[in-house]
Amino acid sequence: MFKKIMHTLLVSAAVLLVPAALAQTPQPQPQPQPQASAPLIPPAPTVAASSYLLIDADSGKVLTEHNADTPLPPASLTKMMTSYIASMEILKGQLREEDEVLVSEKAWRMGGSKMFIEVGNRVRVIDLLRGVIIQSGNDASVALAEHIAGSEESFADLMNSHARRLGMNNTHFENATGLPGENHVSSARDMAIMAKAIIEDDPQHYAIYKEKEFVWNGIRQPNRNLMLWRDNTVDGLKTGHTDEAGYCLVASAKRDGMRLISVVMGTASEQARAAETQKLLTWGFRFFETRHFYQPDQVVSTARVWAGAQNQVGVGLAEGLVLTLPKGQADKLEATVTLDSTIKAPIARGDALGQVEVKLGEEVVHTGPLVALADVESAGLFGRLWDSIRLFFYGLFN
Repeated sequence: MFKKIMHTLLVSAAVLLVPAALAQTPQPQPQPQPQASAPLIPPAPTVAASSYLLIDADSGKVLTEHNADTPLPPASLTKMMTSYIASMEILKGQLREEDEVLVSEKAWRMGGSKMFIEVGNRVRVIDLLRGVIIQSGNDASVALAEHIAGSEESFADLMNSHARRLGMNNTHFENATGLPGENHVSSARDMAIMAKAIIEDDPQHYAIYKEKEFVWNGIRQPNRNLMLWRDNTVDGLKTGHTDEAGYCLVASAKRDGMRLISVVMGTASEQARAAETQKLLTWGFRFFETRHFYQPDQVVSTARVWAGAQNQVGVGLAEGLVLTLPKGQADKLEATVTLDSTIKAPIARGDALGQVEVKLGEEVVHTGPLVALADVESAGLFGRLWDSIRLFFYGLFN
């Protein structure tokens, strides 16, 4: 009976930034240098909104939140899903930007914010997409929905399918526009998930969200996102307003490689939603930083493999390691890598072979599995027999 032996490596954050092979090479120890103290972090600002959330887009770290899972009417924030589905259909080849959409009477008659398309006209998909994103056109939203799914009702089913796939657990859509509906709701957290998907899944069409105006049918309309004029690091996303929902805004900004996503729902005015968003973004960028320590599938360490065609396998983090931390704290991180030393073939890529735990002082800021980065087949009969003998003696003396 072999006893299970674990080995643990304690490494600093600096070691995490270099390949494992280099980490094992003795290096001259640098002399301690004076370091500026980390800034004191004040409490998150008070935000005058029914619900709000601020997250880092890369790490997913929530920096502050209030009622973030409360289902609320999302108003035209809904159109983020409408435009997302259209862009996904383009990426899949089911839709082309130059395809012409016949405008129905229902689309033409839509009230509220409009692109001002005319019934019976044919409008290119890319123009409708701009009408949805920049002008927040209810008419453009319905026209796209009908073209993609046949009817707005069928399109709403498609919206809900995508919401479930993305993990938007407090969301239910009844239409493509965000006009009030009895069960038409979403949450600040779900809207942040939606924004992250738009940014990551289709960067090309995400660029439309920062366009400040769009002219259609001779009518020039500005983007309703005031943050595009107030902060040149903001490049999206969407506003919304109904009497029921109040004034809402999902915004994203990128500074020095760090991207934040903010959501405010239920503010009192157009000016207020921009001001409250600015509070969140300013606080987040001022006091936090995001570091990329390991890319997905990058080798963190190697594990000894018994009875395998190869005697070692690289291990790493399937999703990489990205952390958002208070500024000045990254160099104080310590990571503990734990591997099972009696790993036996066969091994499939993705099998969990250990764990990494990252601590900042006494606080655990990340824990996750270390996985095999390659398949390892079983050795032949002689190889398996020989390793069985070696394992027997290894177990006796360890």
